[in-house]
Amino acid sequence: MGRVPSGVVVLTDRIAARGGLERVVAGAVAGGVRWVVLREKDLPRAERAALATDLRAILADVGGTLVVAGPDPLGGDAVHLPAAGPYPPPTHRLVGRSCHDETELSRLTTEHYATLSPVYPTRTKPGYGPPLATEGLRKLIRISHVPVLALGGIETPEQVAACVEAGAAGVAVLGTIMRATDPAETAAILTSAYAEASPRC
Repeated sequence: MGRVPSGVVVLTDRIAARGGLERVVAGAVAGGVRWVVLREKDLPRAERAALATDLRAILADVGGTLVVAGPDPLGGDAVHLPAAGPYPPPTHRLVGRSCHDETELSRLTTEHYATLSPVYPTRTKPGYGPPLATEGLRKLIRISHVPVLALGGIETPEQVAACVEAGAAGVAVLGTIMRATDPAETAAILTSAYAEASPRC
């Protein structure tokens, strides 16, 4: 099994991205991000594949990894699947799955990691929930047999620290990076909070 996502993982939203998605991702990478999940599922495959190539090039400079949302890795080897399917998961070097409760976690088979959401109320998906909060996150992480990323409404260093202390391998963020005036600075603040909260090996 390959490495699984950890630290601060950025989910893309080209509509919200200030100054263009590539600029925001490059800033986030400069701020310490090493994992990016390409969403943009509404794009035609050819455009999405071209975007994947561009983002992989940005991440390659720092040894980072691009994960593609959906079963098609678009020329790479890492995918992140929705809770609803497909089952069984496709065979790639790295496969993640979105989960929201114990039932969805219990369906995991060969996936390498899962996201749990929403942890906090989120502006990106208002009405999505109810939020797990830190305690709900901790309970689900205890029963998960794969590493978990916390997702949903994570915007502050304190929230990052709380998720790590609850057992999350990392935090997945969208709006707070995509809408940031300075993505590099925002990413640096969050990655620093992750590093400070992470258990010392």
